[in-house]
Amino acid sequence: MSEQHHSAPGGHPAGSSHPDDGGEPLKRRQVVRRAKILVVVVIVLLAVGAGRTVLSRLSNEKLLEAGTAERAKQYVKTVFPKVSEAGQTLALPGTLQGFVQSPIAARASGYVKRWYKDIGSRVEKGELLAELETPEIDQQLSQAVAAREQTASSLTLATSSMQRWEALRKKDAVSQQELDERRSGDAQARANVAAADANVERLRQLEGFKRVVAPFAGVITRRNVDVGDLIDAGGAGRALFMLTQTDPLRVYVNVPQSYAQLIKPGQEVSVTQAELLGQIFHGKVARTSASIDAATRTMQIEVSLPNRDGALLPGAYVQVSLPLQSSKALTIPTNALLFRGEGIRVAVVDAAGRIHLRPIKIGRNYGETVEVLDGVVGSDQLVLNPSDSLAEGDQVAIAPAPSAAPAVKVAP
Repeated sequence: MSEQHHSAPGGHPAGSSHPDDGGEPLKRRQVVRRAKILVVVVIVLLAVGAGRTVLSRLSNEKLLEAGTAERAKQYVKTVFPKVSEAGQTLALPGTLQGFVQSPIAARASGYVKRWYKDIGSRVEKGELLAELETPEIDQQLSQAVAAREQTASSLTLATSSMQRWEALRKKDAVSQQELDERRSGDAQARANVAAADANVERLRQLEGFKRVVAPFAGVITRRNVDVGDLIDAGGAGRALFMLTQTDPLRVYVNVPQSYAQLIKPGQEVSVTQAELLGQIFHGKVARTSASIDAATRTMQIEVSLPNRDGALLPGAYVQVSLPLQSSKALTIPTNALLFRGEGIRVAVVDAAGRIHLRPIKIGRNYGETVEVLDGVVGSDQLVLNPSDSLAEGDQVAIAPAPSAAPAVKVAP
């Protein structure tokens, strides 16, 4: 009986092989391979991410350390001492005065007949200011002239008598004693005439004082009388006028003792007045008192100031600028000083950036700068605006100088 092959229902015949029997393990292997690759890729990515994180943290740590160290540095600005080439200008107050300022008084007593010049009038030397009426002096002059004529008559008689007695003496008709008496009478009469002449001349001089004239050229700054006022001789009551010479003017200034040695006669000065903006007047030191006032510790100086155009008025308050010669000493800014309990110090930065507090001796104060007499040299770097907490040996860094801003170009 022949072998019959039966196939399973809905399947392939028994003992026959399907074409896909070997494909399923292949797919499984491919899936496994792909899974391994994916795992490796994930592991690699995780490793790369972890490494990146570590590197980032290390970098951030270094940046943080660098930033912390940078912020921990104490930056300071420094400046070098300079030699003062230009001297200080000392400004002091002063009051303008006329070069000559004199009250004009009458030498003769009388009444004011008329006056010719009022305040503000400019007069020349010898110009008539006022006239006086002097009736008493007029009468005294008339009496003196009459007395002189009387003594002159007595002199004529005494001279004639002396001549006659001299002739009689030659004839031995009179004694020598009588002749001497006549000669004495003649000499006495001549002396009386001389005295009368002197009295007449005196009264005539007083008569000349009825005309009050200007003793020098100037400006009438005050008039104290009017027509009819009684005037006493010599100005015992009051002066008629105040006459002031306004060109040049005088300015008296009191210079502190610390600057007295720097002021010399002939030194140029500048004078300004607050009301005359932009105008500077130049004068010279005419003389100094050459001594220090013990009460004020100042030396008085006199400044001669030309005033040809009359812009400056006597009595005005002015500022006098005295340029002082440079001492050639080192100067530093005032904001580089440290005021400590042990004295004045400056903070010097050495080559290693260390702070050294150094005592100094200061001289004159120029306002924004001070003169240093001892304690620093020209190569020292001094800290500007040092803090009160700055101490010896502190580590600092010098701040870089700010760069100049670029110029902005404007289109035409």
